[in-house]
Amino acid sequence: MPNQEVAHGEANQENQGNQTWKLVQNVIKQMLIFYFISQVTSGFFRQKPQTPTNTGDSQSAVAGSTPGNIFSKGSIFDMHIYLAEYDYFDNFDDEKALFWFQPAIEYGNWNMGSNKDGIFNFNGNFELTEKMKNNGSIYLHVYFTENGRSPNPNDKETYAKRMTFSTFKRLNKYLKKTYKRTKNLLTGSTDQSEEYQIKAADNLVEVISHWHPNLTINLIDDQSLWVQNTVPPPMNEYIEFDKATGKYYPIIYLNDYWNLNADYQPINDTLTYLNLSLTFSHLQLWKWQLYVSQSMKNQWSNYFSDEASEEDQDTLKKTLLDTNPYLLAVTVAVTIVHSVFEFLAFKNDIQFWKNRNDLEGLSVNSVLFGCFTQLIILLYVLDNETNTVVRISVGIGLLIDLWKIPKVLNVSVDYNNKIFGLIPKVHFAHKVSYVKSNTDDYDRLAFKYLSWVLFPLVIGYAVYSLIYQEHKGWYSWVLSMIYGFLLTFGFIMMTPQLFINYKLKSVAHLPWRMMTYKALNTFIDDLFAFVIEMPTMYRIGCFRDDIIFFIYLYQRWIYPVDKKRTNEFGSSGEDTVAVNQPQDTEITQTTSEHVKSD
Repeated sequence: MPNQEVAHGEANQENQGNQTWKLVQNVIKQMLIFYFISQVTSGFFRQKPQTPTNTGDSQSAVAGSTPGNIFSKGSIFDMHIYLAEYDYFDNFDDEKALFWFQPAIEYGNWNMGSNKDGIFNFNGNFELTEKMKNNGSIYLHVYFTENGRSPNPNDKETYAKRMTFSTFKRLNKYLKKTYKRTKNLLTGSTDQSEEYQIKAADNLVEVISHWHPNLTINLIDDQSLWVQNTVPPPMNEYIEFDKATGKYYPIIYLNDYWNLNADYQPINDTLTYLNLSLTFSHLQLWKWQLYVSQSMKNQWSNYFSDEASEEDQDTLKKTLLDTNPYLLAVTVAVTIVHSVFEFLAFKNDIQFWKNRNDLEGLSVNSVLFGCFTQLIILLYVLDNETNTVVRISVGIGLLIDLWKIPKVLNVSVDYNNKIFGLIPKVHFAHKVSYVKSNTDDYDRLAFKYLSWVLFPLVIGYAVYSLIYQEHKGWYSWVLSMIYGFLLTFGFIMMTPQLFINYKLKSVAHLPWRMMTYKALNTFIDDLFAFVIEMPTMYRIGCFRDDIIFFIYLYQRWIYPVDKKRTNEFGSSGEDTVAVNQPQDTEITQTTSEHVKSD
């Protein structure tokens, strides 16, 4: 979906509501696609178990050693947390670097803490260095030691390397900020600050360090018999083995999965201190595997999409946090059904136009207007910051609509008469079946009546957009105006086909299978318009397509079946009856006619 708002007021509310439901659909579909891809590729890339061998200083497990966790359940740890500018930390003597010290953590005890829930919390401020203020990195280093020991290698009395395990994570995130210059095309005024306008004039793109004040430190409660070189990816990236014993250290997972990208705040040189809230708790192995697999999915997404996918991730997280689990399960199930119906509608639409030889009763102008609509949508998403997957899907939709043009029009290329002596002229003409059936006259008449309503709406929406909205330029204004109009009033383009059905007193020429699947998807959208939080105007707007479809159903009921009319496959009811009749009946009828003539 396009990320830029189309209009203020009611039009803006409708677009935001549409984005909410579409983003939920896209995120769940991407999860399903990733699952199937991972299942297929796992057979090719799964690591084969290797026999552990002793190779001295290598990372292989020790031959003859018993696999398992170095620390048993009930071991007592001390947790030391430091903040630094680099991913390598050795400044243990600096008291300011120590942010949190939590002693006496019992491994596997889920009833620790003041609330007996196994959770420890700490909130504090730390001073920013000059490098951190100027797009520098902020790293958090976590050390677990045996109770009473020090993580400092220089402390010879209390330091023990085998009794110390650690990890680190960069807390800040670098996000791009694009400056776009917009203004009111009539007055030239803008709500942007002067500094913003200067940066927008230079087409500046800044990479700014952002910060989130929350982080959870999870210690995985696990006593599995992991063997080195047999741990499947991506879990092998988090498990550290001891070279001497072949056992593994407890897994530390620094969990920021529930930190929404929208909550990250920029860091600049005006800040002196930052607040950081840390939470420690144990985590089950299966939950940790879910988090790790989700991080792997994000790595896959980086190859197929851009930064817009982060908005999809935020939508998914908000849905998981705010939605009832039962309703969430229904949402996933219905989304799968929605995808199936979408595929079936696409399949039957292609099949209908591929086998169609007669255009009687079909609105050719509606097909051509559909191409124009898809072209406007494609140009709009290209003019705005939109997900690459959305751009590809819109482009494929435009190609399908262009493929329909030779099906509804006779297209010929004149190589003798060229434009500017280079480009051959292309001629379009209506097909004979379309003209002879008077469908051409009805189609033009329908668009004539439609223009009486359409043109005033277009002019009114254009004036509204020009006066009350800011745009990058006249090109962007034309695109956003037409796109906003199609989003708000596009449903009225379905009415010419209703008029043709009324004039012909028949609906046998319509692709009912495709329309049925699309109608079912529309009903699903209507259902979730009331389930998912969105503006009231969009909820009301969801019923517009339903009204058109119910009129189609009413026309199907009042107009009788015409056996002579061909269906979408080019056959009629009379052809079917003729094929099913035995040959001797035809011979008997012919003989009786000869007798009567004699």
